[in-house]
Amino acid sequence: MSDEANQRDARDLYSTPVDAVEDPPRTLVRALGKIGPGLILAAAIVGTGELINTTSLGAQAGFTLVWLILLSCVVKVFVQVELGRYAIVHGKTTLAAFDSLPGPRLGASWICWLWLIMMLVTQAQIAAMEGAVGQAAHMAFPAASHAVADAAGAIVPAWGEFLHDREEHIWAAVTTAAAILLLLSGGYRRLERITTILVATVTLFTVVSVVILQWTEFRITLPDVRQGFTFALPAAAVGLAFSAFGITGVGASELVAYPYWCIEKGYARFTGPRSASADGGWVGRARGWIRVMQLDAWVSMVVFTVATVAFYLLGAAVLHPQGLDPKGAEMIPTLSRMYLQPLEGTPLVSYRNLIRVGFLLGAWAVLFKTLYVATAANSRLTVDFLNLTGIWRSEGEAARERAVRFFCALYPLLALGLYYAFREPQGLIKAGGIAQAVMLPLIAGATIFLRLRDNDPRVGPSKLSDLFTWLAFLGITAVASYSVIDLIRSFFAG
Repeated sequence: MSDEANQRDARDLYSTPVDAVEDPPRTLVRALGKIGPGLILAAAIVGTGELINTTSLGAQAGFTLVWLILLSCVVKVFVQVELGRYAIVHGKTTLAAFDSLPGPRLGASWICWLWLIMMLVTQAQIAAMEGAVGQAAHMAFPAASHAVADAAGAIVPAWGEFLHDREEHIWAAVTTAAAILLLLSGGYRRLERITTILVATVTLFTVVSVVILQWTEFRITLPDVRQGFTFALPAAAVGLAFSAFGITGVGASELVAYPYWCIEKGYARFTGPRSASADGGWVGRARGWIRVMQLDAWVSMVVFTVATVAFYLLGAAVLHPQGLDPKGAEMIPTLSRMYLQPLEGTPLVSYRNLIRVGFLLGAWAVLFKTLYVATAANSRLTVDFLNLTGIWRSEGEAARERAVRFFCALYPLLALGLYYAFREPQGLIKAGGIAQAVMLPLIAGATIFLRLRDNDPRVGPSKLSDLFTWLAFLGITAVASYSVIDLIRSFFAG
């Protein structure tokens, strides 16, 4: 290989040159310093599904489904870890691995095309994020919204009338522009830094809010906690529970994206090209970086599980007793009541305005970071998909980066158009959640197939880990199958 080719490989995060290998950390403290992909995933996970869908599930079902939320958060991590292991051992992205599966092909494997369909449907979730951020910003800065609408009306009266009726549209557009600019201005390292800060802030704010409930009329009691572990599934909440299972925890989109972040972090490069020789160098590095990846996955699981359960408990404790459900243009105002109403009649009521601002900023952070991370991931995967199919080949780092930037601008604009057309965040989120839940069993099944076909026993999973991966696949498939049958039955009954 020429010196110029070597230099290109050294810059290309998706290559695995021999001279880029690095020994894995030997201590827990140093290993914690190498995590990051899971925190990016957590930023995507602790977002629209949690703030809106998980909260709505709590509002409708009360404490009954705490067990489902915990199951959703934990069970899919075993599949996530195996996808991460495959990327480190084989140096392949998720779609490149799926492209090797048997079955029909149209440029790429059938499952890659199903991923594309799912990803396009989940743009509805991105649309909901942009709309919800617009609602939160309008609540925080109503005077600015009125001023912009008045200024538009001074130019064209019909514009002013339109914007006065839809003032969140202004802020949704501003949010979209901000996300595009931020996505175009930095790569993996900036993404990791920003998302880590936002995840920590949002998780802390939500947990503190649950703790504060214990000094209000909406306190969570031991009977409430016991009710959450009766393993019941109320008939009225089956559809929303199906969507919540698809969105909460590691959803289908995050499962597919995780190996890309592991590769960009450097886990596969540090391990180096797989060696079949008896030399223990590659095996030792692979085992070490797989352990770092596993630590990364489980640390992020703790973070997003704590935040997800906290959102659910807020909905169950505050909104459910009042029969409130966050929907439509009143979604953010309803969610704000979840934080503000418990303050009535307590010494904390004097901090109502401050907490209101905190909620609006928190809602903005939750939704914006998910928009930011999901778009970054979808853009990378789309470029990979187009490269595999031969529709748009992006050879080399520079060409791939240009293509990724194109989609980083296109997808937020597409989502903005969806929100303007439908203006119903919860419905958009539910559509995306169903698409992800249908895709989950296929991803889990493909992961097990790759594990059985391509496993390197020197660095393969333990028997216990293998068992839990199979249980995850069976559990995911059972929930998805039951829910699909129920939805079909409901469709024909209605």
